[in-house]
Amino acid sequence: MIKKIAIYGKGGIGKSTTVANLSAVWANQDLNCLVIGCDPKADTTRTLYGKRIPTVVNTLKDNRKPQRDDLVFKGFKDILCVESGGPEPGVGCAGRGVIVAMKRLENIGVFDEDLDVVVYDVLGDVVCGGFSVPLREKYADEVVIVTSGEYMSLYAANNIVKGIKKLKGNLSGIVCNCRNVEREEEIVNDFAKRIGTHVVGVIHRSNLIQDAELDAKTVVEKYPESDEAQEYIDLASRIMDNENISTPEPMDDEEFEEFFKSYM
Repeated sequence: MIKKIAIYGKGGIGKSTTVANLSAVWANQDLNCLVIGCDPKADTTRTLYGKRIPTVVNTLKDNRKPQRDDLVFKGFKDILCVESGGPEPGVGCAGRGVIVAMKRLENIGVFDEDLDVVVYDVLGDVVCGGFSVPLREKYADEVVIVTSGEYMSLYAANNIVKGIKKLKGNLSGIVCNCRNVEREEEIVNDFAKRIGTHVVGVIHRSNLIQDAELDAKTVVEKYPESDEAQEYIDLASRIMDNENISTPEPMDDEEFEEFFKSYM
């Protein structure tokens, strides 16, 4: 069985960092990984490949019949890297890039290759059908949400849960990517319980992670013996072994406001 995970969360919350480091852990464990960036910024795989790769959308502009190697690039430990890309800012639909990329990858047989893990990095604070493609079209079997204890991050997470419920999807847990908010882990744990799931792991804020990213590397690659790398190793293990999967129940807006105000 291929483990197919869609990782959602608010823009800038650390999804790409989480996806890249988890994939690096699994690749170090000799698992065959495919990472698909579903964000128009196209920066998910930068720390795996060492630089930005051409996107599916941009490649198709110049080449209507691309080959596999025009779209799929081998990164750290032979991780297969793909970026869907999207239109220029202010032009067209960003989610359309995800739709185009998924269909093209399917057509050239990428999903039929010898894979152990497929990970999607999906923007979660834009209400757009295109960004629901990994879940809606059954490319992913489960969702992991990355959030901090901040208001807007949790608000976006609750909206993502609304989408998961509507699509009858499976939520396998919340990752608390800390921003050093007061009572942060308590807030995120309480949020998880209220929507019917659990916190699958905690990643503490660290300059070492940012230092690795400046060098276009994951912390797992650049600082493999660090505490930060160990947190990703632990998280990867818990996600891989997790059987606590549920269809979550989101809070309505008034309930969410009351929940967050209780921590003020």
